[in-house]
Amino acid sequence: MKNPLITIGESIHASIPKTAAIMKQLAQLGSGAYTKQTEQLNYIKSLIESQAADGANYIAVNLDAFGEDEPQLCVDMMVEYVGFVRKWGNGAAVCIDSSDNDVLKAGLKEWYNTDEKVKKPLINSVKVYTTDRILPLKKDYDFAFIGLLVSEEASVGPGGSHSVDELYSIAKRIFDEAVGEYGFNPGEIFFDSTVFPLAIDMPMEPNVPGFTYRAFETIKKIKSDPKMKDVHCSLGVSNCARDLPGRKIGICRAYVAKAIEYGLDAAIVNVGHHYGMVEPDAELLELVDAYAKMDGSAERLNIAMELMGKFCRENRKSAR
Repeated sequence: MKNPLITIGESIHASIPKTAAIMKQLAQLGSGAYTKQTEQLNYIKSLIESQAADGANYIAVNLDAFGEDEPQLCVDMMVEYVGFVRKWGNGAAVCIDSSDNDVLKAGLKEWYNTDEKVKKPLINSVKVYTTDRILPLKKDYDFAFIGLLVSEEASVGPGGSHSVDELYSIAKRIFDEAVGEYGFNPGEIFFDSTVFPLAIDMPMEPNVPGFTYRAFETIKKIKSDPKMKDVHCSLGVSNCARDLPGRKIGICRAYVAKAIEYGLDAAIVNVGHHYGMVEPDAELLELVDAYAKMDGSAERLNIAMELMGKFCRENRKSAR
C-alpha cells in the first residue's frame, strides 16, 4: 500500500529528551566525536537508519535547543547531522529544520558538499517575513521549503487569531514570491497551517472558530485554489495529542486521516507509526471531526466538549 503522505521523520529533534541527552553527550566527546564509533554515535545512526527503513521521504534534523545560548554550536552541529543523514539515510533527503536562518543556510550548503548525487532537501521553515533571506539561495542550491503560515502583523480574525482568509492570504504571498521572483515550482512549496493541541482547543469567546478548524479549512482553501493546486500541505502531527491522558498514537492517526480529507498530503511524524496507512479508530475519528467542524457556533463547541470530556474520563479510568 502506497502511503498517501509525504513523510518527514521527526526523531532527530533536540526537543525529544532522550535524543537531546545523547546529542549533548556526543557533542561533549571532543575531537573526533562525530567520526569515532561510540555508543552515542551509534544511537544517532540507528535513529536515522530506522526512519529510512520505515519509508521516510525526508529525515528532519532540528537542533534549536542547542542554539539558545550558543548559536554557533547549533550551526556546527547541523553541519555534522546533515552529513549523517546523507551517509546513513539510504537515499532519503534531509529536512533542515530551524528557526535560525544561519543554521538553515549551513545545513543546505553541507547537504550539497559532496560529489554524490543527492535528493533535493527540504527547508523548514520560511515565513512571509524571511523569504528575502532564504528563497534567494535557490540560485545556488536546489531545495524545497515549508512555508509557515504566521505573520508579524496583528491578526484581525475572530478571537484575535488569524482567520482562514488571513492564513490563505499569507500562503498566496509566499507562493507568488517563491514562484514569481525566485523560480520555485509549485510542487517545491509546502504550507504548514500549524497544529494546535486538541486538549486546549477551546475558544473562550462566542463565535470564535477553533484552531483545528482554521488549520484544516486553510488547507482546503489552499488546495482549492487552481493556481496552488500542486503545492503540498504539511503539519507537525504529534502536537495534536499533547496533554491528552492516553491513546496519543490513535489520536494522531485519526487526526491525519481527517486532515487528509481536507487535502493534507505531507506530515512531520514518527514514521514508525505509519500514519495514513492504518485505519483510525472510528470513535477517535469522530472526536477529531468534531474539532475540525468547530466553526464558532455554540452547537459545534458543545459537541466537541462533550466528546472530549467522554474521551478524557474513559482514558483516565483505564490509566489507573
